[in-house]
Amino acid sequence: MPEIKTLDGQETTLADIRAGRAALVVNVASKCGLTPQYTALEQLQKEYGDRGFTVIGVPCNQFGGQEPGSAEEIETFCSVTYGVSFPMTEKVDVNGPDRHPVYQALVETEDEDGQAGDVQWNFEKFLVSADGNVVARFRPRTTPDDPKVIAAIESVLA
Repeated sequence: MPEIKTLDGQETTLADIRAGRAALVVNVASKCGLTPQYTALEQLQKEYGDRGFTVIGVPCNQFGGQEPGSAEEIETFCSVTYGVSFPMTEKVDVNGPDRHPVYQALVETEDEDGQAGDVQWNFEKFLVSADGNVVARFRPRTTPDDPKVIAAIESVLA
């Protein structure tokens, strides 16, 4: 499993962050029209955290420069504005030649229309089962509280 740093700069892996739990991996941004999805992501964390689930936020500045801040600024924004309690990684590229290795694997997953490939925009979601398999992909406009997302989470926790 490729290494990735936490938002505070500690070396880790996605598997270590998940710690045997299912996870919804989401590329996030603080200045996006979809940023209010943080509210629903935090609700998922609260609702399913005790059932072996976690949200993992992955800041990315590739879409319209909508995550320009430092790690400290991102952390402050997320905790103060949305009360984020789920783990966050360092800011990474999710597309292009500098795509982080974590996303090299994630983007091979097809969405509900059978489309794999590049992340379309901020707040694209990948559901990873407790055993580390990517089992679903939801495009940015599919909200975290969409019934399809909830059903997919429930299916990996059952």
